[in-house]
Amino acid sequence: MTTSSPLQTAADPTTGNQEEGSIELRRVRRTYGDVTAVDDIDLTVHPGEFVTLLGPSGSGKTTTMMMVAGFEELTSGMVLINGRPVDKLPPKDRNLGVVFQSYALFPHLSARENVEFALRMRRVRPAERRQRAEEALERVGLAKLGDRRPRELSGGQQQRVALARALVFNPSALLLDEPMAALDKRLREQMQEEIKTIQRSLGISVLFVTHDQDEAMSMSDRIVVMRDGRIVQQGAPDDVYAHPVNDWVANFLGDANLLPCTVLERSGETAVVDLGELGVGRVRDRGASGDRYAVSIRPEHLAFIPADRTENSASGRVVTSTNLGATIRHRLRVGGQDLLLRELSAGRRTARELDGEVFVGWEQDEAQLLVLES
Repeated sequence: MTTSSPLQTAADPTTGNQEEGSIELRRVRRTYGDVTAVDDIDLTVHPGEFVTLLGPSGSGKTTTMMMVAGFEELTSGMVLINGRPVDKLPPKDRNLGVVFQSYALFPHLSARENVEFALRMRRVRPAERRQRAEEALERVGLAKLGDRRPRELSGGQQQRVALARALVFNPSALLLDEPMAALDKRLREQMQEEIKTIQRSLGISVLFVTHDQDEAMSMSDRIVVMRDGRIVQQGAPDDVYAHPVNDWVANFLGDANLLPCTVLERSGETAVVDLGELGVGRVRDRGASGDRYAVSIRPEHLAFIPADRTENSASGRVVTSTNLGATIRHRLRVGGQDLLLRELSAGRRTARELDGEVFVGWEQDEAQLLVLES
């Protein structure tokens, strides 16, 4: 009799179960007295997909994950894993690997013993436990450190042990709750790449929680932006970044130039807008609907242009220029508004004089019409 590797692909199409690794939330709600932490959300994580819940503190993202894991009860709604309701199941019976921000390692156990613990709870025989734990540690690059205790490991190494423990029993999906929050920038970026590489190689579904926009952008197949317990917007990282639905999402996902406007004409995916002192311009329109509108232009999509260009352009003055190494950030005064323009240092042709007149413009598809809420 042959056995499959404990780290095999979680959503193997040859198994015939096309829902293996799926997570579904149906009208899930969680309240604490008069406080609503999660407000009637619907969400599906498809097999093999890396989905990130992104939002500020208090947005409901961690509570949502804890309800999927079984550590928080639902006030109403339903959670399904692999197409089956799990609301009444305890965490240990949901077959989900979980990595917490604190890693939750046992200080008196070695790295190998910490990884084995997940198998011991499943009554796996000692010899098989050891073999599978060693395979899991090798997968995360800790094959030679299995005998060390957590205090003898760096923060990044502790995180790898926690990840190995979450993967060793071949879970249906992996839940990661801000697992890199305690790491320094360089190590955090390294671990982001390694986690994504492991996830792709195993084909395992991941539900990831973070408040770090750059982390969400670099790791996710899909970003779910949350605010006040609700899903505000979701989609591929590039799409959510380039086409925010409102000014709050635009600002939360990075720097954005928001230009209040009046819509003059809408046709297909193009809108003609009046930008006041900046004149009339054409922008991309994806069907935003509201009482007030603005145009969002990311600083890297605003560019210095020749003075003779007439459409989607304006004149202004340079207020400050800050060299950030790879890029230069200019703060401009254009039509009574402060705008940010970011250009690559290598592509900078001439120095910009402070208070000097400049002409700036944007491409139609890189300016987005959105709802102005604040």
